[in-house]
Amino acid sequence: MTALLWTLFGYLLGSIPFGVLVTRAMNLGDLRNIGSGNIGATNVLRTGNKAAAAATLLLDGGKGAVAVLLARWLAGEGEVAQLAGLAAMIGHCFPVWLRFKGGKGVATFLGTMLALAWPIGLLCCVTWLVAFALSRISSVGALAAVASVAPWTLLLGRTDLTITALALTIVVLWRHKENIARLQAGTEPRVGRKDKT
Repeated sequence: MTALLWTLFGYLLGSIPFGVLVTRAMNLGDLRNIGSGNIGATNVLRTGNKAAAAATLLLDGGKGAVAVLLARWLAGEGEVAQLAGLAAMIGHCFPVWLRFKGGKGVATFLGTMLALAWPIGLLCCVTWLVAFALSRISSVGALAAVASVAPWTLLLGRTDLTITALALTIVVLWRHKENIARLQAGTEPRVGRKDKT
C-alpha cells in the first residue's frame, strides 16, 4: 500500500505541466501551439524567453527530485523512492491533465537521478553537456545522457539502481522516437537555428 501511494504521488507530481503554466503566467502563449508543441524547457526556449526556459528546466527537474526525496524521507531508503521517481517521469511524459500528451522527460530524468544518487546524476548531466556541446542538438545530449545512466550505475557499484535506470531510459527513448527518426534522416534541428517545421 505504501509503494502504491508513493507511486500515485510521484505520478501526480510529475503530471504538473510546469512548461505550460510558466509560459501562461508570463503571457508567452499556449506552449502546445509553439514550436514542436512539447511542454519541456527546450520548446519553452523557442518562445525566446530564457528565464521561462530556465524556470521550466528547474521545475521539471525538481518534480523527479522532490518525489524521490520525500519518499526516501517519509518511507525510507530503497525501492519506494525509486518507484516515486519513476512515476514522476511517467507523469511528466504522460500527464493526466493534458490527455497523456506530455514532455520528453529529460529534465525530470536528471532530477530523479540526482536525487537517487547524485554522483550518477551529475555524470549524466556532464554526458548531456558534452554530447550537446559537440552536436549542438538537444536530443543528442538527451539520448547520450539516458544511454549512459545504466552503465554509470554499474561502474559506480550502484546495481540497486540499474533496473530503475533502464526503465527511465526506455521511457525517454520512447518519447524521443521522432527525434531519433529525424537524426537518422539528418533533419533534426540544431539549437540556435530556426526550426522550419
